[in-house]
Amino acid sequence: MSNTAQLEKLLPEALQLARAAGDAIMAVYDTADFGVDMKADHSPLTKADLAAHAILEPGLQKLVAGVPVLSEEGKLPAWEERQQWQRYWIIDPLDGTKEFIKRNGEFTVNIALIDNGEPILGVVHVPALNISYSGVKGAGAFKYEKGKKKTIHTRAINNRHNEPVAVVASRSHGADAVDTLLAKISEKLGEVALKNMGSSLKLCLVAEGAADIYPRLALTSEWDTAAAQAVVEAAGGQVLTDQLSVMRYNTKDDILNPFFYVIGDTAFDWQSLLKN
Repeated sequence: MSNTAQLEKLLPEALQLARAAGDAIMAVYDTADFGVDMKADHSPLTKADLAAHAILEPGLQKLVAGVPVLSEEGKLPAWEERQQWQRYWIIDPLDGTKEFIKRNGEFTVNIALIDNGEPILGVVHVPALNISYSGVKGAGAFKYEKGKKKTIHTRAINNRHNEPVAVVASRSHGADAVDTLLAKISEKLGEVALKNMGSSLKLCLVAEGAADIYPRLALTSEWDTAAAQAVVEAAGGQVLTDQLSVMRYNTKDDILNPFFYVIGDTAFDWQSLLKN
């Protein structure tokens, strides 16, 4: 069995786990008490984060024997252990906890399989909308909505049909740097339409051709991005660091990402716009 065929066999089960975690999240969403607590890094933790983690971690451990699971809500193993990992799952049981607490629906379940630093399978599930995205290296990217599955692709800059350049960004992080970039894009490409949104949904909008670029000029962790990066890459896009190299995982002691850009049209000369 080829590697792609193996991944395609894993995908339905990963999707099922993500949706089960999403159901557990929504069960908490429909209650009055989220059980909000603060973690050591001052980020919020709710009953929903823990409920989703309790489904995903054991479920993925059973899925492929001997492949470890790295979860935001689990214990971070020492770098001495992690640097030995060739293949592992990385998950964010509830990405966008702040959005969950605000009840705006912009939160996701993220599951990714990493191989030699590359996200080769990703599932992003949006519980409040009951929409899922998937990406498998060599097998394409898909969106699942209302019982239907459709192939998704990033879009070309010159296929916008006179629409503005669509930029998606975080609501509250790195705003000044993003404004500077928007000015540069507008100068070269014309009108820019900015949409602010939470969680890994921003990457998925680029993957499905609803946005052209997502600049993330503030800190994130590897579990925030790995699943959606797999979707973006399978859909024809790229996730580039602020040094304009392809973003990779498990390459250092900490699990913080560099600043990065998610681009849809890899044939367009984004580098001239993104270089400092």
